[in-house]
Amino acid sequence: MRITIKAGLLALALASISATAQAGTVEGVAIGAGSGAVIAGPPGAVVGGVIGAVVGGPNIVSHRKYRHCWTNRSGYRRCAWR
Repeated sequence: MRITIKAGLLALALASISATAQAGTVEGVAIGAGSGAVIAGPPGAVVGGVIGAVVGGPNIVSHRKYRHCWTNRSGYRRCAWR
C-alpha cells in the first residue's frame, strides 16, 4: 500500500513539473474546456480544450515581470520589462 502511494505521489510530482514548463498551454486548455462546456456541453468542452491548447492562455505560473517606462530626450515614451 505504501509503495502505491509513493508511486502515485512521484507521478503527480513529475506531472506538475511538465505542467509548469508548458504553463500557457495548460491554462489555455482549462479556460477553453470550461467555457466550451458552459456553452455547448461535453462536445463544446472537447472543442474548447483543443482550441485553447492551440491558442494558449495566460501564463499564471511564471514570475511576475514589471514594466518600467520613461520618456527619452526626444519626448518618446520607452518601456522595458524588468
